Amino acid sequence: MTSGIERPSTAATGSVTLMTQALLVRGTMLPEGEPRDLWIADGIVVDGPLADADLVAEGWVVPGLVDAHCHVGLDEHGAVPDDVAEQQAITDRDVGVLLLRDAGSAADTRWIDDRDDLPRIIRAGRHLARKGRYIRNYAHEIEPEDLPEYVAQEAERGDGWVKLVGDWIDRDVGDLAPCWPLDSLKVAIDTAHQLGARVTAHVFGEDALPDLLNAGIDGIEHGSGLSPDLISLMAERQVALVPTTVQLNNFPAYAKAGESRYPTYAAHMHALHETRFERIGSAWEAGVPVYAGTDAGGVLPHGMIGTEIKELTSYGLSAFDALAAGSWKAREWLGLEPSLTPGVSADLVVYGADPLADPGVLAHPARIILRGQVVA
Repeated sequence: MTSGIERPSTAATGSVTLMTQALLVRGTMLPEGEPRDLWIADGIVVDGPLADADLVAEGWVVPGLVDAHCHVGLDEHGAVPDDVAEQQAITDRDVGVLLLRDAGSAADTRWIDDRDDLPRIIRAGRHLARKGRYIRNYAHEIEPEDLPEYVAQEAERGDGWVKLVGDWIDRDVGDLAPCWPLDSLKVAIDTAHQLGARVTAHVFGEDALPDLLNAGIDGIEHGSGLSPDLISLMAERQVALVPTTVQLNNFPAYAKAGESRYPTYAAHMHALHETRFERIGSAWEAGVPVYAGTDAGGVLPHGMIGTEIKELTSYGLSAFDALAAGSWKAREWLGLEPSLTPGVSADLVVYGADPLADPGVLAHPARIILRGQVVA
């Protein structure tokens, strides 16, 4: 496995000519909430002052935002050409997302690692799904006996994560149903852990969750079917939850699309939508670690992290906790330094107003600095 992260550079790459001089950013630093000067040289935060530094921004300074569930190189039909993937990454970057956890993609986006003007990506390889039980052209579609082998393959190809499709509509049942039996999950997740990778799973409904959690999974995506007993287990084990609230808002549309053929599924999706605030909010209150992710790159557009962070406040998170879930806490969870201290890569976003007072400010960054270079 490779990490592809914490790689400071001052090279000019790609389609953007990057500045190389020493920089000064002045303002209120989050999460500390204290005013100070931030000095940058050779791509990293350094001790100052630096006599030749250019003042490039003043305001509220936040460690680079994180979209912890997105899909660069993917659209609703499958893998996209590199130029489309590039624009997806730029769209995220230009709203301040400087770290992406790509939660499954059929495209090879390793070339992005050579572009210092594009966000860092931590990949989960390609989705692993049951045959005929997921979106066409997205996943390796396999049977349970093949799951451990494919988990090992994607663990080697990824950056420390593997992505399972935990449930999807079963056309014979006419509703959401689990994709994997417990015995296959246990072997597969153990295999990933032995290779140093964590495993997460897409789960909309209720029934797939017990086996995934009992098999030792590290993360749940969406989690709209969580129950109190499972929430307690997740909190005890600190299993991460990325609810993708902007995706949960689409459940009524998915229900409508399937209503004529699968009325039970449609009713189920409506029920999951109606109970989403209670279930996700209860998980947060119980101490389940929650992170911000948009699910961009399938049917949803990129660049929505500000909306996702703001939406999390509707689920019980304070403005501070919601921003932490899409910035410093998410960075730490994914293996990067959470704060802008000397020695770390200078990845940061500057706002003209306090995003804790008004999360809507997140949609309008005043300056974006990536690897110590002004990129937007």
